[in-house]
Amino acid sequence: MPQPPQPSGRGNRTLLAVVGGVVALAVIGGGAFFLLKGGDGKGDPAPSKESAAAQGQDKGQGDKPAPDAGGSAPPTGDQPMVTGWQTQTSREYKFRYDVPAKGEQWKLFPQDTMIAYTDEAGKPQITMRDTASFREGGCTSGANPNAIGEAGKGQLANVGTMGGDTSLSIQENARNWAGNWGFYAYGGKGNKPKIDVTPAKPWKVNGIDGWTATAKVTVANRPSQCVPATAIVKSIVEKLPDGSFHSWVIYADQGVPNALSEAQIDKIMGTVRPVKG
Repeated sequence: MPQPPQPSGRGNRTLLAVVGGVVALAVIGGGAFFLLKGGDGKGDPAPSKESAAAQGQDKGQGDKPAPDAGGSAPPTGDQPMVTGWQTQTSREYKFRYDVPAKGEQWKLFPQDTMIAYTDEAGKPQITMRDTASFREGGCTSGANPNAIGEAGKGQLANVGTMGGDTSLSIQENARNWAGNWGFYAYGGKGNKPKIDVTPAKPWKVNGIDGWTATAKVTVANRPSQCVPATAIVKSIVEKLPDGSFHSWVIYADQGVPNALSEAQIDKIMGTVRPVKG
């Protein structure tokens, strides 16, 4: 029998569904691209100023190298790479990935649903779609109190896809997405966490020719014991032939019961593969 959901730690989030083909978050283009640029008059939420890059805190400690490319080709359809796992596909952002089975407390969200964190006024600041979550439910408090919608659900990990900022390099996109999700999921402007982002490095796995970065998060606002003291965020970004970017991110609580190990996170990350066409 599956165990009941365990307490989780991150800030509450917003789930927004697409209704009648109209995305409620259309104002931010579905990718929150403007978040990645500081001093542009559209808000300066985090990593351009709050990340390790701006603070000179690049350390890369404990950062593991990307898996070697090669080996057998990944499945071309919706079949999982790991037997018994579930597959999530992003047709918009051209990524497919796998997560463990429902019996292991993993949930795939409908493809017309977005996850978002908001500012104090309720305006979405960062979004992802084609998402999955681990151990939803259990923690009624979070590091970021400004999120709305699915408040109190509290996941131990979230995974999803998004676009990127074409005015930035692919390396900057990889670092900023890792830093931005760490910033908003674990505090936001009102409770700024400490973010250390590794330098971006190449990611050549399953036919992806991209870049990856890792953010290590130290949480400042812990209103309850189920809010983690630390967290980890990992990104993959690839440039498409038309010059746009597509991105994949996983962010996960650390140091709480049932938290994913970095080895488990890396195993999920190793299933990310491109969607052709």
